[in-house]
This record gives sequence, C-alpha cells and structure tokens, in this order.
Amino acid sequence: MTSLKDNFNGIQEYASDQGLDLGWIDRQGEWGVKATADGAKGLTLNDTQIGSYGDPPEESDNMTGKPRGAAARPNAYRIGGYQVRTKSDIWLTNASMLYEEALQRQWSSATDIPWQAIKPLPDDIERAQCQLATFLTEVEFVAADIPGRWVASTTPDYFEPRMFLITQIMDESRHLDVFRKRALANGGGLMQRPDINVTTSGVVGSIDLSRDFTEMSSRLHISGEGAVLTIFRMGELMAYNDAEKRIYRLAAQDESRHVAFGVMHMRYLAETEPDRKEEIHEYLDEGERSLVSGSQNPAARDSAQSESLSILLGGGQKNFDEGYRKLLAIRKRQAKEYVQRIRSAGFGERFENGRANPELMEYVRS
Repeated sequence: MTSLKDNFNGIQEYASDQGLDLGWIDRQGEWGVKATADGAKGLTLNDTQIGSYGDPPEESDNMTGKPRGAAARPNAYRIGGYQVRTKSDIWLTNASMLYEEALQRQWSSATDIPWQAIKPLPDDIERAQCQLATFLTEVEFVAADIPGRWVASTTPDYFEPRMFLITQIMDESRHLDVFRKRALANGGGLMQRPDINVTTSGVVGSIDLSRDFTEMSSRLHISGEGAVLTIFRMGELMAYNDAEKRIYRLAAQDESRHVAFGVMHMRYLAETEPDRKEEIHEYLDEGERSLVSGSQNPAARDSAQSESLSILLGGGQKNFDEGYRKLLAIRKRQAKEYVQRIRSAGFGERFENGRANPELMEYVRS
C-alpha cells in the first residue's frame, strides 16, 4: 500500500518535471488526524476537536481569516478587524455542544406552528395578544442584532462561540418572525411600540454600549434573555390556543440555549481570570438595577406590555387585578431563576455578602 509520504514524493517529482510550483502541498497544519463520527449523532463539531485542531490559543494574532489549525500564508491580507483575540473574552467549554443542539432543533414558523388552531378571541384578549407580540417582536430583533456585531469582531481561532452566535441570530430572527405572524394571524395587527423609556433606554441602550463581549453577554444573555426565558416558560398561562402554546415552547427551548451560553461563558471567565470578577459584579449591579427599576421588568404596572400580560393572565380586562397578581408571581420567578443562573456562573457570593440589589432579593425571599 502506498504511503502518504510516497504519494507526496511522487507529486513533487511530477511537479518538478512539469515546471509547476506545488510547494503549498507541504504547508499544512497537523497531518494524518482523522475525525470519526460518533454513532447516531453523526460527525459533530466536537468530533473534530482532536490533536492540535482542538486547541485554541490563549491569545490570537490571527487577523487574516486563517482557519484554526491551517498553515499561515506569507503576506496574507489582514481581512478582519478582530477585537476579540483573547480566549477568556469569549470562550466557554460547551460552545460546540450548544451549536450542535441549535442545528438539530431548528424549526419553521411557517410549518411547525398549527396556525389553524387560532380562532377568534374576545377583542380585549386579541388586542393584548397583539400588544405582547409587538413587544416581543422588537425584543427579539434586538437579541438578533446585537450578537451579529460580535461575530465579525471575533478571531477565527475562536470559531466555536462565533458559530453559536450565528445560530442565535437565526433563532432570534425566527422569534421576531413568529411573533409578528401571531400579531397578524387573527384579525388584529401590530400595536403600540414598547415604551421607549422602559425598553429602549434600559435594554437596548446598555447592551449596545457594551465595550467588550463579556459586558455585552452579561447584559444580553444573563439579564435580558434570562427575563424573557421566564416569560416563554410561563407562556401556556397566557396562551389561548395550541398555536400560541407551541410558539412559547419552541421559543423557550431556543432561549434556554442562549442563556446557557452566557452562564457558561461567565463560569469560564470566573475560573480562568478571577481578577476580573469585580468587573463582572459591576455589570451585574447594573443589570439588577434594570431588573427592578422597570427597564427589563414586565411587571411595571403602567407599561403597555405589563397591562397586556395582566389581561392575558387574568382571562380578560375585567379580571385585570387577578392577572396582575399572576404577573407578580412570574416576576418573582424571574428573580429566583436569575439568582440560580448567577450562582451557576460562579458569582453566588454577591447574594451572601449583601451586594445583590435589595429589592431584587425581596422578590427572591417572598
């Protein structure tokens, strides 16, 4: 059997005879590494993390778009203005797994939602559904827009989190799509844009001004999407048909991946760069102020989204007070799930040393 070395020598000899320059053939990364599919899952991204190909550098000077593990090409153009070139700034241990899960659990808002299950609703219920759908349409637009700005800012040496962020953009785009369709599917339509002082200045503004990826992730994945995930998980309480129930179930499975990404990134940073923990606590201080002040709080009584939620949870405008009590219960659950996430991420000391927001902790203890 002819060896790779014999083949290579033969190619070189042929190239020399023909006057060809095939020097690139001998300029590769680690050679002879074979990725093997893992049973029913097929050949996953994690299966290719072998040899030197599975070892991202702690610092990257790759500004050319060179795939990790490939040989550098002399005089290659600098095609990327990559800001994220330090592993701890974006890394997490399970990015490949989350990426594969995202691929396997994609769904279609056109064909996977039983739209025919939506029947005419009382006017106040339909208007509330459309207002909530309008709110979530904008929220999900932001959740897709912000990560997209960091994909192109990250060196290809850290392609795993980059690829996950691309799936998040697709997920959030589908959420935008499905909630917009719900607003238009039952004779209603888009309603009032969410309160600018509540949604835009509190969530969009702070996320958009983030100076590095970790700051952005703490605001988007932990505080923002964490709060939305609780709403999705409680979606059946405000759903009036199988179509709405399925929307919330599918959106929740996507959103849980995005939150897990943020939690695992914070955990990695806490373990590898403990000197940055105070910095992260500062981000969490800010996020908690937003959670209790209204900027990410759907229980703010005078907001269009909280009023629409109260109508849906109560079963109509006439039961608004009962619906609002249920909304406060969801708010308490948001606070408790937030605490669980922060503990899992490795920053639970803020709840023991009194640093956590006092108003937030009242929700947790109640």
